[in-house]
Amino acid sequence: MPELPEMENYRGLLVGRIVGRTITAVEIGREKSINVSPEQFCREVEGQAVSRVDRRAKHLLFHLTNRKVLVLHLMLGGMMVYGRMEDKPDRSIQVRLSFGEEHLFFIGLRLGYLHLHDETELASLFAKLGPEPFDPQLTPDRMAERLRHKNSTLKNSLVDQSVLAGIGNCYSDEICFQARLLPARRTSSLAEREIETLYASMKEVLSEAARYGGYMEMPLFKEDALTGGFDERCRVYDREGEPCERCGNPIARQEVSSKKSFCCLQCQQ
Repeated sequence: MPELPEMENYRGLLVGRIVGRTITAVEIGREKSINVSPEQFCREVEGQAVSRVDRRAKHLLFHLTNRKVLVLHLMLGGMMVYGRMEDKPDRSIQVRLSFGEEHLFFIGLRLGYLHLHDETELASLFAKLGPEPFDPQLTPDRMAERLRHKNSTLKNSLVDQSVLAGIGNCYSDEICFQARLLPARRTSSLAEREIETLYASMKEVLSEAARYGGYMEMPLFKEDALTGGFDERCRVYDREGEPCERCGNPIARQEVSSKKSFCCLQCQQ
């Protein structure tokens, strides 16, 4: 499932391609992927320009000039493709937004969605989400408070969107590895210095991952050579049996809080 770096990568790639451009046509291939009738969706989206593209947690927000917002969550299996009709993948399209001769195709939105909202609804829509990892108000002390509140495993706390927004299975493991902490550690057991290391590791890992296009190899357009570039840079995620880059011991796969998790049992504590 795309996480913060993947969606931030898509946001950056889309800004230069669709911001300021008018949506000339809309096609709905699956009504369950939207939250209003196809007639209302088309009526309120067609003819509007995209004023900006934001990200909140694992969502992309397409702000339109009529103060409506398209909220995208790709969930498991969802993807986007941007290009001309000849670039359309040989798959069913759940939603298509056209910008003249170019189109943004939304594919695989079986669990994911593209919902239409008023700007005034966003605060309540995201009210249960925790702070962003790069929120200036998220200090190491505040992060410690949020992690220790539920006294869960570190893995479970990092992927809990009400604790921190945007981190999922991949980057929780990568962050723990960078911080030399086991994903199975209880948050109540973390010392102050470990929290500070975790905080710095979170920012370092997420920044690097976004810079290299995330770990999921789902290119946005035909010439997209950036998306998925972090996959080969993952240190532990999906690296079961491979040698740890720090100590050489094999990376282990475990079940932590009913989630698959990868770590080095030698150099993570």
